[in-house]
Amino acid sequence: MPSSYQVPRIIGHRGAAKAAPENTLESLREAKRQGATWVEVDAKLTADNHVILLHDDLLDRTTSGRGAAAQFTLEQIRALDAGSWLAPAFAGVRVPTLEETVQELLSLGLNCNFEIKPCPGREQVTAEFVMRELQRLWPAQGSSGVEKPLISSFAYQSLKVAHKLAPEFPRAVLVEEVPANWQTLCEGVEAIALNPWHKTLTPEWAKAVKKAGYRVISYTVNETARARELFDWGVDAVFSDVPGQLLKDLQA
Repeated sequence: MPSSYQVPRIIGHRGAAKAAPENTLESLREAKRQGATWVEVDAKLTADNHVILLHDDLLDRTTSGRGAAAQFTLEQIRALDAGSWLAPAFAGVRVPTLEETVQELLSLGLNCNFEIKPCPGREQVTAEFVMRELQRLWPAQGSSGVEKPLISSFAYQSLKVAHKLAPEFPRAVLVEEVPANWQTLCEGVEAIALNPWHKTLTPEWAKAVKKAGYRVISYTVNETARARELFDWGVDAVFSDVPGQLLKDLQA
């Protein structure tokens, strides 16, 4: 694991998801305003193979659209409202492309954990397009002062594709439950981190992962007391919908 690779303790989840529509440029800007230096976003593929930011397989929750994202083209998805669901002030916010996202991140001076979020059956093709786009868009190491972003996924096939196509981007294995073979999974894609759900993480498991030489980045932590407890266990970083609140509280 590259010892020089820096990950801050607080990473904005889908930007700053409590204050601005998740996975939008507005949410990235809000995370920056709150003091975050890193964010996490979800990368998904449209029907015509454009990479966008979207968490769910369906458009319903976070846009004015209805149905499976994989069945809509970029043009169709770009016509949707991706902000009104959270608050009227965000009416007209659009689903961004990966290219727009990278440009915004670099403009804001933010680094990122890109989660590859394939729709069912699109694990390989989604990873291929995400990684080729990132190779094209992200500056060469050292040229911008921003390190390569971290790549994660629950879809292990996607991580294997990312490892093969773009080994220069560090990887993290996302898990919900505690898998007995977690170390084998990490070794299989040369991951630098394991990203577990904080509700299934235990002090013993955190210690074992750290002892094996991996970082532990846990999701999604919105309560300061829980963040402190996790850090006491040796957790390196947490994803949070309220990065500014945690940053403020943890400085106290």
